[in-house]
Amino acid sequence: MDHNNSSISGDTLTSLCDEFRKNNRIEPAKFEKYKVKRGLRNGDGSGVLAGLTLICNVHGYVINEAERSPVEGRLVYRGIDVRDLVAGCREEDRFGYEETAWLLLFGRLPNRQQLDSYHRLLSESREMPGYLEDRIVKAPTPSIMNALQRSVLSMYSYDDNPDDISMENVLRQSVQLMAMMPSMMAYSYQVKRHHYDRESMFFHPITPGLSTAEVILHTIRSDSSYTREEARLLDLCLMLHAEHGGGNNSTFAARVLSSSGTDTYSAMAAAIGALKGPRHGGANIKVMEMLEYLKEGVRDWNDDDEIRAFLARMINKEAGDRSGLVYGMGHAVYTLSDPRAVLLKECAYDLAEKKGYGPEFRLLEAVERLTPGVFAEVKGDDKVMCANVDLYSGLVYRSLGIHEDLYTPLFAVARMAGWCAHRIEEILTGGRIIRPAYKSVAKAQPYTPLELR
Repeated sequence: MDHNNSSISGDTLTSLCDEFRKNNRIEPAKFEKYKVKRGLRNGDGSGVLAGLTLICNVHGYVINEAERSPVEGRLVYRGIDVRDLVAGCREEDRFGYEETAWLLLFGRLPNRQQLDSYHRLLSESREMPGYLEDRIVKAPTPSIMNALQRSVLSMYSYDDNPDDISMENVLRQSVQLMAMMPSMMAYSYQVKRHHYDRESMFFHPITPGLSTAEVILHTIRSDSSYTREEARLLDLCLMLHAEHGGGNNSTFAARVLSSSGTDTYSAMAAAIGALKGPRHGGANIKVMEMLEYLKEGVRDWNDDDEIRAFLARMINKEAGDRSGLVYGMGHAVYTLSDPRAVLLKECAYDLAEKKGYGPEFRLLEAVERLTPGVFAEVKGDDKVMCANVDLYSGLVYRSLGIHEDLYTPLFAVARMAGWCAHRIEEILTGGRIIRPAYKSVAKAQPYTPLELR
């Protein structure tokens, strides 16, 4: 396939960019003057309250005498702590993502009959229609996330009732999307491997009755084989990534579009686009890049002093990608702990050790343990900081033999449940189009006739 990046010359682009920069600078002080809450964040870092939800609560601090007091993090789905949800599935040795999706959509845990029925419904809806397969094969892209966006939007053209936003219709579309996302991801990945990496493609028929985690491992591996331990660990990742409140960037994008009355496919494609960004769903890839810098720059991975010195260089923009960031550390809400990171760390170590990634796992543990102190020393900031889910999720996927191309798409597959739940809630309870204000600070200027400019 021929790629034409641009028919515009470099000199022309430079000139256009210079013209834009000359006329589009806003002084940072003006944001303070007009009390603009950039990023829809309050001065203390908390999110601006934009709505109410029954779906999820992300809890990481309490307000005590007008100050934020750190507490252990909690992630609560429909009133149920995610730790209890995970523990229940562990005790019964079963997969939990499907009942998590049901819980997020309907507000209550399913009984045995409802769960079995939902499993069958998903299983019957997983196969992609021929038009989607053709579109994916004929238009390969290096980004699986963009392939997912395009595939979701393509479904609009073949839906007999795409614009109906009644609950019945949106729920039908939601279930079909949740069922088909693993197939879309696997197909797009195989086409990308063949076209860009010059590797063989393999398309496995989906075995009926598999859990979502099993479907993913079955379709992305050349021999379709996997152990129950591997599938259970991936299932845990899906459960932990299924939802994270209405204020996260991608879910808010889905709610913004849903508030306009647009169709399900447009809203979900927007959410996928938001999740793609490295400040959101792409963060675990940055953690794995950082890990490689650490492995190269630290001779003794068991020497805390050497690791501490390298972290200081990273924070001072002298090492790593020179961004000054320690990826996988810190969170907008969680302070003392991110429950997702805690659960992943508990469950992933044994497999990492078996697969030969134990030293890397312990190196990330050292990053978690040492970064807050180094950050305080270098920056003079004693902000409470914990590891977030991204610190460990990338290494979990590597332990499962999953390529980095799929890290963020796996996030999207899992989060589709949360996005759909929030879309339905926004349609039913929002009532108004989301429309925040932007203050114009442009200076008045007269119109000048063309020949006088």
